[in-house]
Formats: sequence, C-alpha cells, structure tokens
Amino acid sequence: MFSSPTKEQRNLRFGLVSLDILTDILSNLNKRNKSNLENVPDLCGCLKERRIVECVFRLCEELGLNPVVGYQAIEILERFTAKYIEDLIHSQKGQRMQGASSEDAEDLIFQTLKKKLFLFILSSVQIASKLDLYSNVVNNDIAMRFLQAVNYPSSKQQLLHSEILILKTLNFNLNVPNPVTYVETLLEVLGHNDATVPVSQLHRLCVRVLQFIYLQRETIYTSLLISATGCPSPSDEQRAKFVSVTEDFMLLGVGVIAVAAFIHHISTWEKVVEELTGITGISGQSIMDFAYVTLTHITKTKSM
Repeated sequence: MFSSPTKEQRNLRFGLVSLDILTDILSNLNKRNKSNLENVPDLCGCLKERRIVECVFRLCEELGLNPVVGYQAIEILERFTAKYIEDLIHSQKGQRMQGASSEDAEDLIFQTLKKKLFLFILSSVQIASKLDLYSNVVNNDIAMRFLQAVNYPSSKQQLLHSEILILKTLNFNLNVPNPVTYVETLLEVLGHNDATVPVSQLHRLCVRVLQFIYLQRETIYTSLLISATGCPSPSDEQRAKFVSVTEDFMLLGVGVIAVAAFIHHISTWEKVVEELTGITGISGQSIMDFAYVTLTHITKTKSM
C-alpha cells in the first residue's frame, strides 16, 4: 500500500561462503555478543514488550519490508530509548535541584516518551530499512502517507527531527547485529559442517520460530528462569542475574535452530543440537532446555 515489496526478497542461498570467511564472521559475532553481555544496561529488554514488537512487525508488513528490518528496528529503538531516557534523567536532575520533586520529574519523562514513542518506532523502522539491501527505503514521503492513513498527527519536519534525534543519540552507530544475523550465520556454518542438514528448510522454519519467540518473549524467558532456578517465584536478584540470558543472541540463535530442527524432523534434531554445541560451545542441555520451553509454548498457543 505504501511501499511495494521488493522483487528480490531475502531468498538466501546457503553454501556459497568460504570456511575462512565464515570463521571470521562467527568469531566476530561471538566477541560482540560477549561484549554486549558484559555491558547490559538497566533498561535492557523493556522495549521488547509484546505490543511494541507487534507494532514494529506490523509496520514492516504494511510498508512492504523484509522481516529482518523489524528486528534491526527493535534493536535500534531499544538502544536509542535507553540512552534517550538516561539523557532525560540527567536533564531533570538540574530541575530537582531547583525545587522540582522527583515525582514531577519522572512524570515529565514518562509523558515525553509516551507522546513521541510511536514516532520513534516509525523512525527506527525507517532507519533500519536503509540498512537492509533487500528492502525499499522508507523515505519521509512514504512515512508521512502512512501517518496520514492512520490519522497520526505529525508534520514532515517532526518526522525528520525524530530520525535525526535517534541518529545523533546513537552517535550514528547503527551497525549492531540482530538475532537474524546470528541465526543465519549459524545455519551457514551448520550446513558447511554437515551437508546433509536441510539448511534452507530450517531457515524458513527459523523465521517463524524467531517471530514467535519475540512475540512471546516475556512468557518464554520467565519459563526459562523458573526452570533454571527451580523456583516458581524468582527473586529480584535472580531476575537481575538472568537479564544476560535474555540478551544472549548466540543462545537465542542456537535455540531457534534447535526448535526448527525438532519441528522439521524429530529423529535428527539431536544431531543438529550436537553440531550447534560444537560450533558455539553452548552445552547441549542448555540448547535443549531452550527448545523444550519454546516448543511447550508453541503447542500451548496452538491448542488455545
């Protein structure tokens, strides 16, 4: 309706990348993943709430974008919002020193974010569309037509200001891997190590599994936390320590592939899990636990 889907969708062809390049890519992703886990911000995960994720996915669908754009947009939005809120808090400290109460300052931050959130979401999708080789760019004309269609009051200048604010807040550092990058790289390595693995079929399933996990993120990770702690009501300290698990893209990647392998052919999925362990060093038990919890929620959702 607003941007015609590209003729060349992400019809990936596996098995064309050399082992040396694959090794370098996987090593780089592993280093970046570990670095991110060592510096997890306090607000991490807050912007991956189901309604926001669903909004991003629907925007991408409405604008004719590839699904990977949505995941990149979510990462951009979350990183920006965490820094934006941090900057707002610092700016409010001066007002509190002049007599404003902390409650007033917090309410002002909330109202500011609430007023601009949808525009920030759309701008994040716009930026992500410019980073993807297989999607049309969502320019301001397309974005404005969409806003007018949904009766959202905004001018082209406000839209441009929103995009510039995100870019400047992030210091134009947008090259951040998203979960799709991890899944597809792991699939490529998996196919290289074992030519019998039906990588293309698994990829199609992985796309759906990853989307399900993102839409059911809180429920799935809460179940994982309960399973890991053996406690039906985990403490705040346990939840705080578990945040690094929720942000582990390598674990998410192997978990998604394991679920896809189970759905595709249950008789060979343990072999796939074994290969994933060899590739990443993540224990087979951890991968199976992730897959079991996800599959449990998939079957529950289908039966409802």
